[in-house]
Amino acid sequence: MNARPVIGVLALQGDVREHLRALDRCGASARPIRRPRELTGLGGIVLPGGESTTIAKLAAAFDLLEPLRAAVRSGLPAYGSCAGMILLADRVTDAPPGQQTVGGIDMTVRRNAFGRQVDSFEGDLEFPVLGEEPVHAVFIRAPWVEQAGPGVEPLARIPTGPATGRVVAVRQGALLATAFHPEMTGDCRVHELFVRIVDES
Repeated sequence: MNARPVIGVLALQGDVREHLRALDRCGASARPIRRPRELTGLGGIVLPGGESTTIAKLAAAFDLLEPLRAAVRSGLPAYGSCAGMILLADRVTDAPPGQQTVGGIDMTVRRNAFGRQVDSFEGDLEFPVLGEEPVHAVFIRAPWVEQAGPGVEPLARIPTGPATGRVVAVRQGALLATAFHPEMTGDCRVHELFVRIVDES
């Protein structure tokens, strides 16, 4: 019997508990991460939704930002949802001065691309790697992918409306990112995909 993969959730700000619960349901051993020493022994890490500039500032204040960057560069699998997608991007547009990211995915994302909090919405997405059943996606002040490098695989796009065709989920190697919040819907398939990525790594 395979051991449960140990996956951390960056626990500085945002929807940490929801990700911990989702990972636990998917068969992972999930734990919150607040200090550099807690990165030791992880099979993967989740960067949750929240406010990307706040999370980055807190990570720097807790001396976690550089260790996180080093871990991702060294191959630690990572999954980012919403603000976490911004944190995993190599480039960010509409960023406030001094915005920092962990980086790792060769993409440019636009912060708050769909508008402000009042413009939050839900919808169904085709997400072929997760099967035929659509994914019900919750978007809250969400980013989208403006541009992605050749090594980045688009996994889901907005199907209708003014943002038709915008990429909202990607994978590059062991790095996964979504503009939406799967931890809020009870559908564990995105987390299951990340657990498989961790197992394969």
